[in-house]
Amino acid sequence: MRDIKHWDVENPTFWEQTGKKIANRNLWISIPALLCGFAVWSMWSVITVQMLNLGFPFTKEELFTLTAIAGISGATMRIPASFLIRLAGGRNTIFLTTAMLLAPAIGTGIALQHPDWPLWAFQLLALWSGVGGGNFASSMSNMSTFFPKRLQGTALGLNAGLGNFGVTTMQIIIPLVMTVGLLGALAGEPMILQKDSGWIFGKIAAGTPTWIQNAGFAWVLSLVPLSLLCWFGMNNLKTVSPDTGSPLMAFLKITYLYSLAFIPSILMLYLYLPAPTGLGLLNMWIAIPLDIMAALLVMRLAAFGSMKENITKQFTIFKNKHTWSMTALYVVTFGSFIGFSMALPLAITVIFGFQHLPDAAGVMTHTAKNPNAPSALTYAWMGPFVGAAVRPVGGWISDKVGGSIVTQIISTMMVIASISVGYVMMQAYASPTPEHYFPAFLGLFIVLFAASGIGNGSTFRSVGFIFDRTQAGPVLGWTSAVAAYGAFIAPVVIGDQIKAGTPENAMYGFAIFYALCLVLNWWFYLRKNSEIKNP
Repeated sequence: MRDIKHWDVENPTFWEQTGKKIANRNLWISIPALLCGFAVWSMWSVITVQMLNLGFPFTKEELFTLTAIAGISGATMRIPASFLIRLAGGRNTIFLTTAMLLAPAIGTGIALQHPDWPLWAFQLLALWSGVGGGNFASSMSNMSTFFPKRLQGTALGLNAGLGNFGVTTMQIIIPLVMTVGLLGALAGEPMILQKDSGWIFGKIAAGTPTWIQNAGFAWVLSLVPLSLLCWFGMNNLKTVSPDTGSPLMAFLKITYLYSLAFIPSILMLYLYLPAPTGLGLLNMWIAIPLDIMAALLVMRLAAFGSMKENITKQFTIFKNKHTWSMTALYVVTFGSFIGFSMALPLAITVIFGFQHLPDAAGVMTHTAKNPNAPSALTYAWMGPFVGAAVRPVGGWISDKVGGSIVTQIISTMMVIASISVGYVMMQAYASPTPEHYFPAFLGLFIVLFAASGIGNGSTFRSVGFIFDRTQAGPVLGWTSAVAAYGAFIAPVVIGDQIKAGTPENAMYGFAIFYALCLVLNWWFYLRKNSEIKNP
């Protein structure tokens, strides 16, 4: 039965006899679908590194814009995705949004065969890849409806944690599939590496044939069967989504709202990005709030019929102060995870791939190639791997001791690690032998990823505890949407500070934000007279 009319998982008897089996089946289908969503969304962080190695005619700053565009698109897509489950049903939503990933995957594979194409073509595909980022909000909102509150931390930690392995999977698979003619003549001819590249098993020398187009085409092999598995194996809960209508009507709602989300993204990017892509009128810190407000406004004004009524009901989450406190705390955890995942590969390439030497006038330069440079493709996967792996652990621990205590501990760790990695980046960016600082740099970033991963689990648990079942899903989706802007903020902030010669300032700024959220978490959930104690 695809549509389930009775669902009462807080009843122990119902859970053990009926609910547990159905919930677990939906969870284990949801996880690989979400994994592919993360992979398609974040693939530009690795593609840009290889575009640099293959001699695509773009500057480092222009390549940073591709990861930033994918980041903000994915974040904006999460805003409508937060509300899709109630409007269209879990099965309908997860099936269609997974199948939608085929378009940016195939499009990217085609575009990467044409290095002479203009920058805007690649930027458009990076924008389209944001569909994969949006899927997280709908996936988490959906899974929160299947499990009882006492298991929310573990279940959501598994869905998010193993789903987040899409970042690591992408960082391992893409360099691998680039080395072989994966699809034969169907995938086109290889390009020749102009600079040494790398992957997890070593270095790939300049002059090696490289099928960079496989970075997009490879995901087709998993997306087609996964889409079918979602359709035939998942369920709609009518207690959560009573007015979905026919599957076709549900698909139209999803497509309509996702299409609307591109409007504020394109407008904001046009106002933010410098010429020739945009006008360069807005500061990032103005552009992001405007993008969020525009996306909400577009949804509110463009909805009609029963869709309008449902969206209005779900907008009540914004009247709850805990929506805003948990949004800030989720930015600390997931915002850091996805932001650093997007920025790390190119940051390694730029900071450690060059010797930093003073010229005749004593001005520091960053153009001489470093023959001992570590390969970003060899090491960048380690941090996201650790962060994703510990997510379920964070949820499980939080189910035992409380989410806010765990959040407080990891936030403290992140303050210390951010300051430390900033200092190491400063030393490396002023050294003719930056590779000497790389072990400390990588180790500290792994600490940041581990802390953010554990914190992801703790914040999931807190949301499930604070909000009732009708609001927990939309709140999870909303908080994840705002936090996903980290995928835009981190590449831009780190890229700008590297360009300014002060990469450490980016990390010091993050540390200040983490410290402020320590106080916020204590005030709302840990102090003696807090309204909700250690959710």
